[in-house]
Amino acid sequence: MKTVIMAGGYATRLWPITKTKPKPLLPIGRKKIIDHIYEKVKKFDFPIIVSTNKRFEEDFKEWGKDKDVELIVESTLKEEEKLGAVKALAEIAKLVDDELFVVAGDNLFSFDLDEFVEFYRKKRASATALYDVGDPELAARYGVAEVDGERIISFIEKPEKPPSTLVGIGIYALNREAVKLLIDYVSSGEKHDNLGDFIAYLCRKTELYGFPFSNGNWYDVGNADSYIEAIKFYLENFTGEVEIERYSKIIPPVVIEDGSRITGRSIIGPYAYIGRNCIIESSDVSESVIFDGVVIRKGKIWRSIIDEQCEIRNLELNSSIIGGHAKIQRGD
Repeated sequence: MKTVIMAGGYATRLWPITKTKPKPLLPIGRKKIIDHIYEKVKKFDFPIIVSTNKRFEEDFKEWGKDKDVELIVESTLKEEEKLGAVKALAEIAKLVDDELFVVAGDNLFSFDLDEFVEFYRKKRASATALYDVGDPELAARYGVAEVDGERIISFIEKPEKPPSTLVGIGIYALNREAVKLLIDYVSSGEKHDNLGDFIAYLCRKTELYGFPFSNGNWYDVGNADSYIEAIKFYLENFTGEVEIERYSKIIPPVVIEDGSRITGRSIIGPYAYIGRNCIIESSDVSESVIFDGVVIRKGKIWRSIIDEQCEIRNLELNSSIIGGHAKIQRGD
């Protein structure tokens, strides 16, 4: 069996941040999103493949320098050219000729995968991980499984009336029969963007089982809100080599990376990530991600993401995403 971490998307719902950085490499505290996934799957000793695109190839090469992974790169540079998750996975399937353990690269989950892998081995049939979101309205945002016992009898992407609250969470174990069906599915010209469409096809063609995780947390980092919520769960308190003036206040948990300066009557936290070489002067920052080299003077930042080398003055930002190198100010 081979593990495949799918990291080839362009994450348009997080633009402009993800125009310059791939979503799986966004920070969750001192780690990246993909670090959490890698740590979960490496214990199984399956060879690990990371599937990405040409645009972010160098970023993943840098990330993988100290890790035992193989990078497979699709030759696309922008959203309009992408293969889509299904087609990208089918291309890998043709190369490796093996069972596949597939994990979406923007998945964050607190539970271990041992029970899921054991479930797949016992069933000797393909399986997908499920999570009970407990609310039909919330379930309607995802792919929803209709089950008969442990078997999935239908899988519907974003249904108006969900048959259950069990949603797919981007974790799949595909046996050789399913891998062949994947290649056939793509060859027939079916939808190739969302793996959920293939799962719907798969449960019509063969036995497919669902493994619901009942303990732990799961976050689909699809937009800014879900990213912030994931940070609130995962953030560990850390303060590097930084300058913090005596009148500034730090409310943990926060991460403040090396070289940053917190001055004046600033309040940092809770749930704030401050990158390297930032200057935060007489400002409040909470439930937010501030990338490297950002300057904030007399600002109030809440549930926002500010990309590298921005300068924010005399401004209150709520639930905002600011692209790199922006300069925004109000008044003098």
